[in-house]
Amino acid sequence: MPRLTKEKIKNKLNYHYKAFDRKTISPDPLEFPHRFTNNKDIEIAAFIASVFAYGGVAQIIKSLESVFQIMGNDPFDFVTNYNHNKDKTLFANIKHRFYSGEDTAALFAGLNKIYTTYGSLNYLFLLYYFEKADNIKGALSFFSNNLTNIVVKSSKISSSGINFMFPDPLKGSACKRQNLFLRWMIRKDELDFGLWKEIPTDKLVIPVDTHIAQISQKLKLTKLKNVSWKMAEEITNNLKKIDSNDPVKYDFALCHIGMRKLDF
Repeated sequence: MPRLTKEKIKNKLNYHYKAFDRKTISPDPLEFPHRFTNNKDIEIAAFIASVFAYGGVAQIIKSLESVFQIMGNDPFDFVTNYNHNKDKTLFANIKHRFYSGEDTAALFAGLNKIYTTYGSLNYLFLLYYFEKADNIKGALSFFSNNLTNIVVKSSKISSSGINFMFPDPLKGSACKRQNLFLRWMIRKDELDFGLWKEIPTDKLVIPVDTHIAQISQKLKLTKLKNVSWKMAEEITNNLKKIDSNDPVKYDFALCHIGMRKLDF
């Protein structure tokens, strides 16, 4: 990649941000919440899509198709009426990298508990969110640990797959999947839903995977070599120099430029 000035990087980022819209989503797990119009269905669909958003995109889409086929056309109704003892066998054949069918069933047991107790994931997250915090790191740590505890207690199983679902930023994880879900819920444009209106977009941290890391290194948005929460914050802070209010808006474009091997 030729050396680019900050102004050229800004112009190119804004160009690519505008180039990706609803018609260019596929292939991406974001396709799944866009199948729904009810906000409760969207929130659940987005959360499940984000939990499975690791590995090759073809495998992600295949696994999510299987899970959404089981849920049917009403994710909120499925979750709120889910009975773990009776329904856990529905997921017996779901395997996605580190997740077993038992792990996926446990996830739905946890979601049932959350929605019947709190009414939404939004409410649960806001219990730990403080406006004066620099970003969502602290709230996300509490959220992730609480999610793990609820899933384990609701399903009465603990596994490496369940622990992998909700990593902790305070332990250094980049937390790509949680940051992806938060981007979808907090930002509002043609791709993201903006359902969680209590949190400003400048509190978000970019979801970092190998695609984001590699292109960010080439653009000098990070000096770090290893994917971590520290890298995610560094990239986000550099993107704030381009858009201080909404730095994470460039995430989808950056990711898909890497995934689709497009020229920046």
